[in-house]
Amino acid sequence: MKVSFDFDGTLEHEYVQEYARQLIEEGHEVWVVTTRYDENHRHRYVQNPTLDDLWSVVDKVGIPRHRVRFTLMQYKHHYLNGTQFVWHLDDNEEEFTQARRHKCSVPMVYVLQNNWKHKCDLYLKRELDPDYDD
Repeated sequence: MKVSFDFDGTLEHEYVQEYARQLIEEGHEVWVVTTRYDENHRHRYVQNPTLDDLWSVVDKVGIPRHRVRFTLMQYKHHYLNGTQFVWHLDDNEEEFTQARRHKCSVPMVYVLQNNWKHKCDLYLKRELDPDYDD
């Protein structure tokens, strides 16, 4: 199954990286969908003009670089909607607001909730309704 992780505030944390590695070991396709600019546009983001931190984590976790998507500062629902991701894990509340407003078909899981990993596992087991929202 395909799952998606945000990077900043999410996959950058070691405890989330451990979960991503576990999913890879179980045979799931782990992707990164980030609002960052890609290599061709990164000069526009003055706060972090390189992607070295992202590539370092992606390589360490074992996510193939071709499974990293950059939304170029657009809300992620534009990319996620209509894909086959089981869920997307993120820390940005505005991403959730926009996904709900635009009826994104991919469930969003909030990494700052204590039960985030449990929710992700339930979605993977198909035991949680994709329309579940708390």
